[in-house]
Amino acid sequence: MHVLILGGTGEARRLAGLLHGAEVSGLRVTSSLAGRVAAPRMPDGEVRVGGFGGPDGLAHWLRTHEVDALIDATHPFARTISFNAASAAAAAHVPLLALRRPGWVPGDGDRWHPADSLDEAAALLPALGRRVFLTTGRMGLAAFAHLDALWFLMRSVDAPEPPCPARMEVLLDRGPFTLEGEREILRRAAIEVLVTKDSGGAATAPKLAAAREAGIPVVVVRRPPVPDGVTVAATPEEAAAWVRQFSG
Repeated sequence: MHVLILGGTGEARRLAGLLHGAEVSGLRVTSSLAGRVAAPRMPDGEVRVGGFGGPDGLAHWLRTHEVDALIDATHPFARTISFNAASAAAAAHVPLLALRRPGWVPGDGDRWHPADSLDEAAALLPALGRRVFLTTGRMGLAAFAHLDALWFLMRSVDAPEPPCPARMEVLLDRGPFTLEGEREILRRAAIEVLVTKDSGGAATAPKLAAAREAGIPVVVVRRPPVPDGVTVAATPEEAAAWVRQFSG
């Protein structure tokens, strides 16, 4: 049995490890990484890097490499590849599962401002603060480039490319992050508002707790929906159990 896992997320690596170490005869696991991160953390098992050429290219890869099950374990905001995966799986008649960590839920003391897009998040900022901690990644910075009156601390794994805000400091770092570390960033940079995507998970959640403690408003970009009809698992363990039902 051949399983293809899409995504370089922590959940994808955990799932690859679970399947690679499973006592299932003949189980082959291939992880596909998009190649957008310069030095990705590599999962167990076989690995391929790069795109497929859209849904038709992915469907062709599924057929050519005799994939028996496809798991979309990409980032919750990787909308394009998720919809490509749904289209390709249908075309190749391969069962598809989406592995999605649960989203964050606001708690007592949180000052969250939901947004449906980065553009909408940018529109909210001038009324919330002038010193912004931007944690939405290096893609999509053009949405904030026109906000010349604001100062941004932008954190990402790799350096961003223009267009970017004119007044911006870049912090290159990779999670998981600690509560103490996030507190220090907010204090040192005198942050007045935090911007994040609802990525979910524990690795980057401490920034939300630090913002709550400091009384700082948080603009939270809602995640896109999973394609209609796709089965969803919340944990790598659930995804591994889904795979085992096809292994006989």
